[in-house]
Amino acid sequence: MDKKINSSKAPEPVGLYPHARRVGNLLFLSGVGPRERGNKNIPGVELDEKGNIVGHDIETQCRSVFRNVGYILEEAGSSWDKIVDVTVYLTNMKDDFAVYNKLWAEYFKDNQPCRTTLEINCLPTPIAIELKVIATIE
Repeated sequence: MDKKINSSKAPEPVGLYPHARRVGNLLFLSGVGPRERGNKNIPGVELDEKGNIVGHDIETQCRSVFRNVGYILEEAGSSWDKIVDVTVYLTNMKDDFAVYNKLWAEYFKDNQPCRTTLEINCLPTPIAIELKVIATIE
């Protein structure tokens, strides 16, 4: 089975790609950020009049990203406990890793997927974190 999945709750993709794709019993999520569906609001981001990031709250962004991942998993027929691998992109490892890592332990206390965390200089929208997730699905 090969099926594209789009969530009615997660933010709209910023390009031509689905929220997730099922192949066999694996579910591959496209990069998920903290944006909200139906508007340009990004929880935890402060922008100047030109749209440049002037500040961010990584805890607010992490919680929003995790919520969006949950929306996609749920609509696809999977769940948080079926996540097996996560790649995390942070734009400021030095300042944000400790808070993100603390929240990770809160959200993944029972399910502990494999994880890779990378620092990158920017993401396609003015966000500080994005997750790339692989989960199982029955």
